[in-house]
Amino acid sequence: MSRTRTKGQKKRDLAGAAFEAGLALVHANPALRSMGLTNCRDEKCDLAPRDGLVRVDSGGEVHAHPDRLADPGAWAWAIAHAALHVGFGHVPAATGVREQPDRFDLAARCVVVNRFLLTFPIGLTPEHLPTTYPDGDEEQLAARWRRDGLPAAYERCGTAGGEPDQLLLTWPKWAGQPPDWQLAFARALTGTVSAAMDMAGGRRDSLDDDPIRKRPWERALSWFISSYPLLGGIAAGMKVVADPELNRAHGIDIAAVNTAAGEIYLNPLRDFEDEEWRFILAHEMLHAALRHGDRCGTRDPYLFNIAADYVINGWLCEMQVGTMPDGLLYDPELKGLSAEEVYDRIAGDLRRKRRLSTPRGKGVGDILGGPLGAPRDYVDLDEFYRRGLARGLDLHQQQDRGFLPGGLIEEIRALSHPPLPWDARLARWFDEFVPRPEPVRTYARPSRRQSSTPDIPRAGRYYPPEEIARCTFGVVLDTSGSMNRVLLGKALGAIASYAEARDVPAARVVFCDAAPHDAGYLPVTEIAGRVRVHGRGGTVLQPGIDLLHRADDFPPGAPILVITDGWCDVLRVRREHAYLIPQGAHLPFTARGPVFRVS
Repeated sequence: MSRTRTKGQKKRDLAGAAFEAGLALVHANPALRSMGLTNCRDEKCDLAPRDGLVRVDSGGEVHAHPDRLADPGAWAWAIAHAALHVGFGHVPAATGVREQPDRFDLAARCVVVNRFLLTFPIGLTPEHLPTTYPDGDEEQLAARWRRDGLPAAYERCGTAGGEPDQLLLTWPKWAGQPPDWQLAFARALTGTVSAAMDMAGGRRDSLDDDPIRKRPWERALSWFISSYPLLGGIAAGMKVVADPELNRAHGIDIAAVNTAAGEIYLNPLRDFEDEEWRFILAHEMLHAALRHGDRCGTRDPYLFNIAADYVINGWLCEMQVGTMPDGLLYDPELKGLSAEEVYDRIAGDLRRKRRLSTPRGKGVGDILGGPLGAPRDYVDLDEFYRRGLARGLDLHQQQDRGFLPGGLIEEIRALSHPPLPWDARLARWFDEFVPRPEPVRTYARPSRRQSSTPDIPRAGRYYPPEEIARCTFGVVLDTSGSMNRVLLGKALGAIASYAEARDVPAARVVFCDAAPHDAGYLPVTEIAGRVRVHGRGGTVLQPGIDLLHRADDFPPGAPILVITDGWCDVLRVRREHAYLIPQGAHLPFTARGPVFRVS
């Protein structure tokens, strides 16, 4: 008798060890492990299958056969099969009287789970199961088989032998609200995908890292990827560098960003809450995505960084993204202004300038010009940041995630639609302000087709002198010694091509250096190629403009195009006008007409 009990105990121990090994294989999958299902392997359990491995109920409990001997791989497959029944909503938890599924529903659900396990293998698939399964979801398959009959190959695809492997139980009211197993499985999958993206981006070493033990800035970055679509695409492509030695060497108090390297440098010695780290990360990501480092131009980099900080912090407070740490720049009076407008306000306030600081520290900007760590492989940064913000904005608006500041939306849309090249904008200016001469018809001038049909009178077309005089424009050309010949060639060539395309017969050209030189009306075909530039002395353009204002033969409505390198006096033009200047140059006054920057 004692020998029988020893053999039974040994068999039970071997079965238990194999079950635990199979359960460990299932728990290696983060999605299934995070669902929180329970396991019951008790010889007194009435719900365990008599001729199979496991059965699952709507309470999220997997009932295993207490004495069944099977390989750990077979146990893993059966437990995963049962867990997917729960995750797919095949055994939903609910109160009240439950109606058990019929044989068609049971088979259809098992087919859907087995089909999924073929592409998501866990453990060893039983040899008696089919290798291919029909298409369609559970309801479609069940309806088809009720109509046409259940194929024998799919009748026993579950894990309980000939018994149903899915059991609906009544959720007790005293236990509270029934759990939503489908939602739990969806969240588990989302967490696994986010962890996989973090692992691919180098932000974690494995999928088994406990998110609770993650550092606060890592949790903040993961939150953007999984829960905030506006900046999720940017966050997925950024790398967080939290090296205290690196921060001390480069004087980074809280954070800084390098756009070209796609790296955010954080000081891990600073103690902030998760919400504050979210604000800091969003601040640096917006610096990078909106290309504030490249938009500085000839402005003071530190002051422009300060202006961008005011704008970004105002947006983040308005959007309620995280909590702004103490000491960062915020002024509600600057709401609605762009970084350029804020720069103009603070540039002349020297007292205010001495008190300002960025997340990097006082007197230094948090937009870095180069990577602080080892070199990395880069991509097209303009395309990456532009695409990430545009897609994030679309997702944010599609999912109704809340209101966004109008200035932020305007800047993202501006990045999505880059400005037109200078020559295309110049062509539009010509279309708007330089009219095309309109021919008139008169019987006093016979048509050229008259000779073929002399008996039919036809009116001829011609351009009256007053129409030709109306369709012209003036060019005031800076010929000082500082003017670049390449700029002159590009500008004059573009002017000649557009004027000729609009049938403009001639343009009034004035060369200006120390004094104006009136070249009169020149055919547009000669402006670019055969004009001899006079002067090459100093820069005085206002007399040339006054010459056109006073000229009796220059139409009062004709526009003026000023071509200069920006090193000129203050100009006053009392008619429609525009400026052509080199890329990167600036006029010493506020232009009232459009400014085309020749690249």
